[in-house]
Amino acid sequence: MESVGSIIMYWVIALSIIVFSVLTVTTRKILRSATYLLFTLFATAMLYFKLDYEFLGAVQIAVYAGGIVVLFVFSILLTSHPGHSSERLVSRKRVLGLVLAVATFLIAGWALISRCAVMFASKPEMNNPDMKLIGETLMGTGEGQYLLPFEAISVLLLACIIGGVVVARKR
Repeated sequence: MESVGSIIMYWVIALSIIVFSVLTVTTRKILRSATYLLFTLFATAMLYFKLDYEFLGAVQIAVYAGGIVVLFVFSILLTSHPGHSSERLVSRKRVLGLVLAVATFLIAGWALISRCAVMFASKPEMNNPDMKLIGETLMGTGEGQYLLPFEAISVLLLACIIGGVVVARKR
């Protein structure tokens, strides 16, 4: 049985993830949007720490909050004027977008509820892998290991940085 404080902390973290996610996509100032994304990623790391996944929480802070958001801010500062607001988008297809958003919400909700029902029906034995196994899985080249995708993402990020510098130099 979880304590009341733990449940309250979960709801505070979940609510902050929701609020900052909505603010990330609704604000018209791009640098402010990147800041809200940073807060969302920190709240997600807090959720990992609360679930006793210290490694994932640390990776969330180091890679996403530290690296990706800094890359976003670097790109924003190179390619645009961060103090300016973007113009308001006007579309005649708002009703279609709203219908598709509600449909997506309903499908995602159904998938989540049906998956949670299956997950809570039988409680599997959870064991946390040690750091050596995580390292071998992330940096191995065998089946089910992730060195090739890791290297592909690093090349993609390098290409994005070079592209941002090229775009900034043309101005």
